[in-house]
Amino acid sequence: MLSYYIRPMRREDVPQVNQIDREAFPTQWPPPNYDRELKDAISHHIVAGEETAIAPETKPEETALARLMRGLKRLLGGAQSNGDKPVAPERVLGFASLWMMADEAHLTNIAVRQNHQRQGIGELLLISVIELAAEIKADYLTLEVRVSNTIALSLYKKYGFAEVGIRRNYYTDNREDARIMSTESIKLPSFQERLRQLKEAYLKRYGHRNDLERWNRNAFISAKPPSSALSR
Repeated sequence: MLSYYIRPMRREDVPQVNQIDREAFPTQWPPPNYDRELKDAISHHIVAGEETAIAPETKPEETALARLMRGLKRLLGGAQSNGDKPVAPERVLGFASLWMMADEAHLTNIAVRQNHQRQGIGELLLISVIELAAEIKADYLTLEVRVSNTIALSLYKKYGFAEVGIRRNYYTDNREDARIMSTESIKLPSFQERLRQLKEAYLKRYGHRNDLERWNRNAFISAKPPSSALSR
């Protein structure tokens, strides 16, 4: 059952995000200055939290997907009512970051707490990042990933990323190469149809059936990695 939601990263999340970053990327420290990046117009950051963290602001009959959709609308700058006021989760479970450069959205990081692996959080973050890239008018997404990170490579390929090159000795900790990956245009009907099918499969695995019907009915373009860290 879908039990997580996505919202924009806020300044008060940075200490938890730094903890996750250190856990996921222990040899690549210090982490990015997320506090500074939150003020940068080209950078975009989201976090995953548990639904129970926003229970005081949630109507009892609201479904998990409705909460996810509402959170993504906040992320994309949609209208927000007083009853939709963000509430800081008790615990940030994962985060994702991208930079927007011209028509390219560059995925810099996805990371999930180790004790919350294999629960659909990383995949939810990846779907959300793809949807965010579309909303901010990116044409395609790119990323770098370690050549040894076969689990991440598999997930990225599943969502339409293809290997387009190698950056030799890219990682400073052990001089490991990075695979450069890119999607085709995310505006193509074929890409969007594939994404729709992947979202359906995700909800069938993690969400309620009525959530899937609601998602299809509204045609809302919104948001598991087997490892705690996917990119970097």
